[in-house]
Amino acid sequence: MKLPYDYPVSFDLCVIGSGPAGIITALEYANLNPLKKVLLVEYGIGRQAENALDNSIQINNTVNHHPPFECTNKGLGGTSATWGGRCVMYDDIDFIDRPILNNGCTWDTDLFKEIQSFTPIAAKYFECGKPQFNTAAISGLSKKPIAEGFKQGIVTDDKLERYSMPTRFGKRYEAAIKTQKNLTLLEGYEARDFSEPDEHGKITCLTIREVSTKRLIRLSAGAFVLAAGAQESTRILLRNSLIFKNSGTPPPALGKYYQGHLSGKIASVKFNGDPNKTNYSFERDTDGTYVRRRFQFSSDFLKENNLLNTAIWLDNPLYFDPIHRSGAMSFMYLAMITPVLGKKLAPPAIAHSITKGKINKVGAHLGNIVKGLPGSVLKPAVIFYKRYCTTRKLPGIFLFSPENIYALHFHAEQIPFEGNCMKLDKDGETLIIDYSLTDEDISSVIKLHDVLDKWLRDCDCGELKYWFNENELASAIKNMSKDGLHQSGTTRIADTPDRGVVDKNLKVWGTDNIYVCSSSVFPTSGQANPTFLLGTFAARLAQHLTLMLVNKNTCITEKSHQVAALTL
Repeated sequence: MKLPYDYPVSFDLCVIGSGPAGIITALEYANLNPLKKVLLVEYGIGRQAENALDNSIQINNTVNHHPPFECTNKGLGGTSATWGGRCVMYDDIDFIDRPILNNGCTWDTDLFKEIQSFTPIAAKYFECGKPQFNTAAISGLSKKPIAEGFKQGIVTDDKLERYSMPTRFGKRYEAAIKTQKNLTLLEGYEARDFSEPDEHGKITCLTIREVSTKRLIRLSAGAFVLAAGAQESTRILLRNSLIFKNSGTPPPALGKYYQGHLSGKIASVKFNGDPNKTNYSFERDTDGTYVRRRFQFSSDFLKENNLLNTAIWLDNPLYFDPIHRSGAMSFMYLAMITPVLGKKLAPPAIAHSITKGKINKVGAHLGNIVKGLPGSVLKPAVIFYKRYCTTRKLPGIFLFSPENIYALHFHAEQIPFEGNCMKLDKDGETLIIDYSLTDEDISSVIKLHDVLDKWLRDCDCGELKYWFNENELASAIKNMSKDGLHQSGTTRIADTPDRGVVDKNLKVWGTDNIYVCSSSVFPTSGQANPTFLLGTFAARLAQHLTLMLVNKNTCITEKSHQVAALTL
């Protein structure tokens, strides 16, 4: 849509950013309030591989952080355009402050309980089936352990990750957005400057800039929602310090406590039991949704031992190393490093997790393929069909091990560290990202691998085989962990403005009508990727804004009645 350049252009709600959070917020609110006008503003038009916003971000640690264009996508649907579809729920431990978090957990378990009621709405949008994330909740799912001999205890195997189609929110909801009569989609515009707040903190106007022409348009809205992802939502707030005029200064936590996840492989597991009884790959829910198990650690154990929440799941050996002797893996590795084909098979960050950016021993890989024929080609062909040619796509590739040996992939919480931050450069435009791993982050990963090893041995289920010497583990983790995909912390939720940036309803402290709906509001990162939980917050925000509108109208009606009574 093209907006007229005459003023004013007015809406009841303006949502900035059209990723999953923005789309869910806009569609839910528009449906709940059919007489209210909603504007959805998106920077990109179509799929943009390179753009000015990404080019104006400076990453100070490229070892542990992906470049911006690998982390986010501009255009309708946002980063869901390259999302793998994994839907994981946060755990109660993520909402409990612990000494290891250095007083950095600024939300609480009451909020966690409240958010549960919005999981069905999020699951509907993500198309990941019922929001059941435990094997016990699904009647048609096998209750057998992940491997023969495993027992539940301080280590668990009953938590599930669920998978969407994967749902590309742009393609999936474009028609719904365009047919929603009270919802306007505006593509190719950047949110720039908010107007000065009144004495109550209410901001009435936002200036947006057309990306192609640099023309400025001034919009007015009853409320504004920043759903432009952690980087851009944070940058907009950093650039608009004027909105905090009534409180004197921006919240001290703004831009700070940036977190992601530590992720990688430092060990394999060798199970003792029957390889055919090992639950190494995906299962199907009764509705056909793919689900998968993972090792996790009980909340009580994590609290008592002051360790970070971590998930560990069964994985394939490193693709790039032909020592695995799998013809199918070598075939897929060579396909991934083929320049044109590789880009079509997976987005850059996921491709990097498979190839590690290495072209390694091509001859040995070809040898694996020849020795493994015809399976070297047939297995990838079946996988290719299930992954690219079906409606509900196979989410990933996990190959059976007749030796009952699997690599272990860890995905670990990160400590809210003030030095990890986003800040503006002197030009007021460039976003600088400082990001590093702390010794405590790394130490927790190592300790929990040791815990898993001991638990499997005690169960007589199996044992871990480390890939590095003990004195090499810390540096190995530090060099292999690379995030920037799961961005949280920079606009965190808190009960007071001295500890956070938004309140529990996602309203920015010091303002009356600006909200943030981004994973940047999560003060802890947990073991889960943040996408699904963000969807629940988006659904909750749409309802909250609706209730605010109802209450406002009720107050206006009551005041009118009081005035009428006084007049009579």
